[in-house]
Amino acid sequence: MVNYIGAKKILEKKKKFIMPCLGHFYFDPPEFVKGEMQYLFDDAGKKYLDMYSGVSVINCGHCNPYITEKIISQIKNLQHVCNIYLTENFVNLAEKLAEVTPGNLQKSFFCSTGTEANEGALLLASIYKKNSEFIALQNGLHGRTKLTMSLTGIGMWRTDPNPVGGINFAPNPYCYRCPLGKKYPECDLECANKIETVIQTATSGKPAAFIAESIQGNAGIVVPPKNYFKRVKEILDKYEVLFIADEVQTGFARTGKMFAIENFDVVPDIMSVAKALGNGQPISAFISTAEIADTYTRPGASTLGGNPVSSTAGLAVLDYISEKNLMQNAAERGEQLQAGLKILQKKYSVIGDVRGIGLMIGAEFVHADKSPAAAELDEVLENLKDRGFIIGKGGVGRNVMAFQPPLVITEKNVDDVLNVLDLVLAEKIFEVGR
Repeated sequence: MVNYIGAKKILEKKKKFIMPCLGHFYFDPPEFVKGEMQYLFDDAGKKYLDMYSGVSVINCGHCNPYITEKIISQIKNLQHVCNIYLTENFVNLAEKLAEVTPGNLQKSFFCSTGTEANEGALLLASIYKKNSEFIALQNGLHGRTKLTMSLTGIGMWRTDPNPVGGINFAPNPYCYRCPLGKKYPECDLECANKIETVIQTATSGKPAAFIAESIQGNAGIVVPPKNYFKRVKEILDKYEVLFIADEVQTGFARTGKMFAIENFDVVPDIMSVAKALGNGQPISAFISTAEIADTYTRPGASTLGGNPVSSTAGLAVLDYISEKNLMQNAAERGEQLQAGLKILQKKYSVIGDVRGIGLMIGAEFVHADKSPAAAELDEVLENLKDRGFIIGKGGVGRNVMAFQPPLVITEKNVDDVLNVLDLVLAEKIFEVGR
């Protein structure tokens, strides 16, 4: 039997040896020691239904036996030689990505994290366009390097005191809290139209690229109106600006499509992916058309990018998504979960908005005046954790309950989480009725 040190000792060591920028969820956090598909277990053996997937990473389930066996087999044979040497898995994975990505995205560059993938996508855009100006969205999050942090539009994540210049922000399509004070559809997508104003007034007129998450994750699962990206793409094409779709959180079947941008019928020029591609193994990539990718000719490499083990995981993930129809399950369970949440929204006024696509759903907690109810959400999440349910949170005000579970969850799992959420909200005596 394994003797675990427990949450209290971990917190003591964390305080002593880990930089204080790294926080943690929960007032009384558990120590997780085991995962089985949609479930987690703590050091005391308590079982939890995971409705967050480590922030959209474990799409195929914790320690998925099919994927794990493939990884173990590979690691016994060859673990690493660097991608400057020839191995088979990473080119096979690149070929597979060319098959499943939208449009004519064809050539990939592998790295290890979502931040690296976005950094690389931005570099590729700069090389191709011979310009280093960028446009991003307010409340977006793209990474932790200097450039990606500078392109992040959430104040709490912009910790660099000297951000990169040449970056401009456009209003994000946050219909529940429209930054322009308008209402959809009467607004005529003014938030998208503002991108043209930014190009005309705040740039040289020839920025390299516009980068956006297909659905803004950390902003609180902010879902654009259906025609938003079509309007954006029209504007970008008019000024010959590339569109980079950040699919780090939204990719690999989470929204009922392989990639979230496919819900908007738009094909990006460059796409970044990470997280769920490895189902826990560190791997990411940026992918583009041959025309754009072929301008990246000067030496470039990533020591661990696309290593044999991570590439094996990526291939197994894509196989599992297809064989187990995870896109369909994400769509069906997402519809069930969102419908249930909207019933609770009518019952409890603390839930101000429910939004999402597939199994990427946000429930925004608010006070009577619509101000963020972050403390109330924290209390609910703590209570749910104590009852064996792990749910995430996001939002600029940290007041959005985030559902991003493994895509293997069942109809009963969804019923269970809705029922326990109903119980917790009732016990907390939140105002009933709207």
